Amino acid sequence: MAELYLVEFKGSRKEYFYNSYHHTLKLNEYVVVQAEQGEDLGKLTKLIDKSPQLSGDNRPRSILRPAGADDKRRKGELARKELDCRKEFYQLIRKHGLPMKVVDVECQYDGNKITFFFTADHRVDFRSLVRDLASRFRTRIELRQIGVRDEARRNDGYGICGQRQCCNTFIREFAPISTSHAREQDLSLNPSKISGNCGRLLCCLRYEVDGYIETKKRFPPAGAIVTTKHGSGLIQRIDYFNEEMVCMAEDGVQFRAKADELIKVDRMPTGKGAAHAATSAGMDEPMGQDEKAELKHLDDMERM
Repeated sequence: MAELYLVEFKGSRKEYFYNSYHHTLKLNEYVVVQAEQGEDLGKLTKLIDKSPQLSGDNRPRSILRPAGADDKRRKGELARKELDCRKEFYQLIRKHGLPMKVVDVECQYDGNKITFFFTADHRVDFRSLVRDLASRFRTRIELRQIGVRDEARRNDGYGICGQRQCCNTFIREFAPISTSHAREQDLSLNPSKISGNCGRLLCCLRYEVDGYIETKKRFPPAGAIVTTKHGSGLIQRIDYFNEEMVCMAEDGVQFRAKADELIKVDRMPTGKGAAHAATSAGMDEPMGQDEKAELKHLDDMERM
């Protein structure tokens, strides 16, 4: 059976393609592939060992050939053409008075299609704009309204962690995220610390949350007073990475204990006890109304 590759195109768009003609291929090299109508140019990023379950319209098409010198030269020409198309697109939007923000333009390798990406707060009637674009460029035109997460993906960039955005590396589909994911991990609820370049909640809030939830089930909550093999004290916080509770004894001495070293829970936390534990652990001060409103806005945007 033909090898299956993952090919990446402009804007971190990724699709699967078969090496149906058994070319000698190298990763990180450009190849010409079958498009929906015509040909396109992309970069080989990964050889797939186990074929995903794809069928029907999602069935992978074929890699036609490795890109040659002419193909790579054509790629440079298309990049310059895309800049000209973007300027023209912006001018026509202003002419029609449409509430759209230009994000990107992508010209298909063979020139059979130009895709214009934009964001807008609401649905936009752009039929007259499409006619003007088709008349101007004499090819198939596609206007695609995308969300702010897709906008960040197309623009590329680095997150607050210093790494390239997850949406530009391995995320193929965006999953729902809410501030409850941050709460489960005892993270700061400062909107600026849990939002990505797109202005939405960080995708990475989902990565470890299940582990936090499972670990949390094994311990009493912060603020509880417990007796362990190492002594008695108030739980200040749970160290999820070492799977230990960090406790403070009455004499101010801090100690740690595993879940299997817990003897009994002497008292569950009250509101005051839980607040004391949070303060002792160095968590954030109570939020103001503006921060609460911004957090609610982040959650509401995820549900739209």
